[in-house]
Amino acid sequence: MTTERRRFIRPEALNLLDYLVVDEQGRQGEYSMGRTLNVSKGGILMETHIPLPIGQQVMITLGLEDGLVDVMGRIVYATYNAGRHQNGIEFFHVADNDKKTLDRYVEEFHKQYKENTSSPTTTSAERA
Repeated sequence: MTTERRRFIRPEALNLLDYLVVDEQGRQGEYSMGRTLNVSKGGILMETHIPLPIGQQVMITLGLEDGLVDVMGRIVYATYNAGRHQNGIEFFHVADNDKKTLDRYVEEFHKQYKENTSSPTTTSAERA
């Protein structure tokens, strides 16, 4: 039995991003860079060098395709692994034009994910 609670598949994606911590009053806090570990239409798993508390709001700029996509999210999951912090971010605001770019990007990763998981493995004799 799985404990998966995600509503969207999140194929692995490694993209640089920058983020800005925003408090409940809209004041800007820590600004830094990180990278996505996976992505979906509803959120990302973001790797950072510093810990970010669950519930914290972040403004994230992702480099997707030939442009930048700005999203607002909330940290819903945080862990520490191999010297890096991993933060599960749930999006709560994506502008319409950014949403279209994000949707296309995620769809492409879903296609690649399906191809990679459904293709048969080759033997060493077949690769030779």
